[in-house]
Amino acid sequence: MNIIDELQWRDAINQQTNEEGLRELVENNSISLYCGVDPTGGSMHIGHLIPFMMMKRFQLAGHKPFILIGGATGTIGDPSGRTSERMLQTLETVQENVEGLSSQMKKLFGKDANVTIVNNYDWLSSLTLLDFLRSYGKDFNINTMLAKDIVASRLDKGISFTEFAYQILQSIDFFTLI
Repeated sequence: MNIIDELQWRDAINQQTNEEGLRELVENNSISLYCGVDPTGGSMHIGHLIPFMMMKRFQLAGHKPFILIGGATGTIGDPSGRTSERMLQTLETVQENVEGLSSQMKKLFGKDANVTIVNNYDWLSSLTLLDFLRSYGKDFNINTMLAKDIVASRLDKGISFTEFAYQILQSIDFFTLI
């Protein structure tokens, strides 16, 4: 059974951009896909259940999941679903959480070659401010970024540059993983 058919049978697809193209892609190829989690705690919680169940289903269907643990983005916090700034954790706490989540992901996905666990701290921590601005900042339109629901919902109460720039760091993750 095609993974898309299975997910539809399970009523696990809410929306998709190009059903026919996606179906054809996964039917004829092994694809890579990723899902990220910030290490705000040392253990997965119920909010991780659905995304990682989907990743596991893709893995079982022969596809290659990448688990992205946000060791860098976890140090600044994301603006999603928040009405105020997330409390920053120490680098040591974030690293402990990365290790805890990595251990759980290995148990869930196995240690075989069909899953890769990565930490965005590996590529973001060496990025200097000037490199960030020159290599990435110039490619982002502030008006587009302000229009994002997650940012727009915070504009009345305020959003820090750190949380505002989070979406650029996510883009760097995507660029790095493709």
